[in-house]
Amino acid sequence: MANKRVRLISVPFWMGGSRAGTELGPESIIQSGLARQIRSMGFELVGNSEVNCPRHGVLDPKQPKTKYFPEVKEMSGLVGEQVYRAVMADSFPLILGGDHSVSIGSLAGLTGHYDNLGVIWFDAHGDLNTEETTPSGNMHGMPLAIAMGLSKFKLSDIPGAGPLIKKENVVIIGARDLDPYEKEFIRNEGIACFSMHDIDRLGMKAVMEKAIEIVSKGTDGVHVSFDMDCLDPTEAAGVGTPVPGGISYREAHLALELLAETGRVTSMDIVEVNPLLDVGMRTSRLAVEMATSLLGKRII
Repeated sequence: MANKRVRLISVPFWMGGSRAGTELGPESIIQSGLARQIRSMGFELVGNSEVNCPRHGVLDPKQPKTKYFPEVKEMSGLVGEQVYRAVMADSFPLILGGDHSVSIGSLAGLTGHYDNLGVIWFDAHGDLNTEETTPSGNMHGMPLAIAMGLSKFKLSDIPGAGPLIKKENVVIIGARDLDPYEKEFIRNEGIACFSMHDIDRLGMKAVMEKAIEIVSKGTDGVHVSFDMDCLDPTEAAGVGTPVPGGISYREAHLALELLAETGRVTSMDIVEVNPLLDVGMRTSRLAVEMATSLLGKRII
């Protein structure tokens, strides 16, 4: 990776998934040695900040389809501001969640700088639900829809955010638990989605080659959003919404190693670590491995 300056941005937020524990994820990842690993690779760690996001909220019975919406919106604005500052200071923002609604803020800040951002979305789920289609009302299932302008609440509603993410610049990898609307939207709109079936059939190397080709075409930056539930629960038990049959340990490393080789990745968020559900901090340690693989760590 050309940029040797990394800024850690911790976002201790749980309300997007309505399940306590993910707010402890960032600290658990840091305690698992992330900063030490980054420095050992020759990177300059230029900051390690924690977003002062809401810690408590009250459910509004008038908004059952967007649980904790005011808190999610506030968090997104705060995250976006820090991410934007990191990019403008010529550093690589590594955002630690928190649930996947954190990515709304990540993308808000990034689009304030990049006009045509590519996004690779590692996730067991589609995160393409809107206020009308969500079965749960949990906003961690909506960030891609918000980023692409499909929902009432749009990325452009966040101060400082830039243009919406174009559907042709998005690739979902590892999906295996999609809601009916998400399946229909992916098919009708031609969203690039490599499910676990595709990974099984084609192999991770071929999937990543196709994904990299898609997000590299005409884009001025590539953001990687890595939901730890994309991994098989036997590898990563400490997540809020585990789904059997996920990406294996080596498949995940290969995917991120191939991305690192491109030199095109400009930012990453790693989300949905829940230490309360973990076993011996294994998922947190695995999150450190995922981040360092993307930053260019190699076996030899």
